[in-house]
Amino acid sequence: MVPDVAWGVHTRVVLDVGCGVASFGAFLLSRNVSTLSIAPKDVHENQIQFALERGVPAMVAAFATHRLLYPSQAFDMIHCSRCRIEWTNDGGILLLEVDRMLRAGGYFAWAAQPVYKHEEKLQEAWKDMENLTARMCWRLVKKDGYIAIWQKPLNNSCYVNRAVGVEPPLCDIRDDPDDVWYVPLKACITRLPENGYGQNLTNWPERLHTPPERLESAQIDAYLAKKDIFIAETGYWNMVVESYLRGLGWKRQKFRNVMDMRAGLGGYATALLDQHIDCWIMNVVPVSEPNTLPVIYDRGLIGVLHDWCEAFDTYPRTYDLLHASGLFSTKQKRCNISDILLEMDRILRPGGYAYIRDNRVVLSEIEPIAKAMGWRVLLLDTEEGAYASRKVLSGQKPLSRS
Repeated sequence: MVPDVAWGVHTRVVLDVGCGVASFGAFLLSRNVSTLSIAPKDVHENQIQFALERGVPAMVAAFATHRLLYPSQAFDMIHCSRCRIEWTNDGGILLLEVDRMLRAGGYFAWAAQPVYKHEEKLQEAWKDMENLTARMCWRLVKKDGYIAIWQKPLNNSCYVNRAVGVEPPLCDIRDDPDDVWYVPLKACITRLPENGYGQNLTNWPERLHTPPERLESAQIDAYLAKKDIFIAETGYWNMVVESYLRGLGWKRQKFRNVMDMRAGLGGYATALLDQHIDCWIMNVVPVSEPNTLPVIYDRGLIGVLHDWCEAFDTYPRTYDLLHASGLFSTKQKRCNISDILLEMDRILRPGGYAYIRDNRVVLSEIEPIAKAMGWRVLLLDTEEGAYASRKVLSGQKPLSRS
C-alpha cells in the first residue's frame, strides 16, 4: 500500500498493539521485521501466552496511565487492528504516547470500523481522529478499505508553525522522552531532537552493526570512545557465542525465545543473529543502569526497561534461554538474589537453560539456590581460563519436579 514502508529494509522494528495471537507479527517474520506484540493481561491473557508459544515476540503491556517501557523513537511502525482503544479520548493522550514511541517519519497503521463503516457514530469517530492527527502534524498517506496509515513528521517545523493555542501543546523542553519507569502519561507532543538523532538510520541489516547517532547521548562510562566500546562489545559477544556453539552445542538446542537480562548495547543479541541462531531476543535494560534502549532499538533490536527487584511482565514458562552477565554482582545490594532466581525459574520453560556469567563469589551464592530449585547445574570456565575471577553457571530447568 505504501512503498516507502519497505519491510525488512527501512521498516525493521514494529509494535503491534492489541495483537490477538500475534498473527501480524508472525506474518512479518519472513520479511525480516521484528514485531513486538503487546496486549493487556485482563482482555488478552491467553492470546499473549499463545503468541509466546508460537515463538513470536510478545509481552503483557497496556496503554493506561503510565508511559510504556520503551524509549522515544523506538518503532518504525505502530500497528493497531481492532485494538479497541479510544485514541481520541482525554485529549488524545494515548495517541500522544504512540507519537512518543514512533520514530520520526514512522508510520501508524489503524484498522478499525471508523475507517471503513459509514454509520453516523463511526463517522464522527473518524472525523475526531482526522482532526487530532492533523493537530499532531501527522500526514494521512493512505486510506484504503479497512485501513488508514499516517506518517509522523521528520522534524519540529510543523509543530512550531501551528497557530497559537492549538492543542495538544509541545512537551516542555526539559522533558526526557526516554524516562519511562513509573512516569505518568503526558498530554503533550514529544519534541524531536534538533540534531536529528533517531531518524538518520541505515537500512537493515547494516544498521545492526552501525553505531547509531543516539549512542553519543547514552550515559555510559565513556566520552570520546563510545563507538569503540560499541564495536568492542559486539566483537566480544561474538567470540563468546561462538564458544557456546562449539562447546555447548547450542544449535542442537533450538532456542527460540531468548532473553538477555542485562543487555548493555545489545551485543549479545547481535552475536546470536550474526551466528544465524533462529531466535528472537528480548533485551532487558535494568533501570539502575544507563538507559541504552534507544541504541538497542536503533540497531533494529527490541527490548524493555525493567527492575529485576520486581516480576517481569510475561507468563510462566515462556523463555527457552535466559542470559545474565554481571547481573547479580550489580543487583545483590538492591535485590534479593533468591527472588531474582525464582523469577528466572518462573519464566523459564521446562527443559530451558539459564547462563549466568559472574564472579566466583556471587556464583558460590547462586549455585546452592539453583540446585535447591531443582536445576541441573554446571560451573564452567570462561574464555579467560580456569583461574579467572569469573565463571559461567549453566542451569537447566527440569522437565518435571518430583
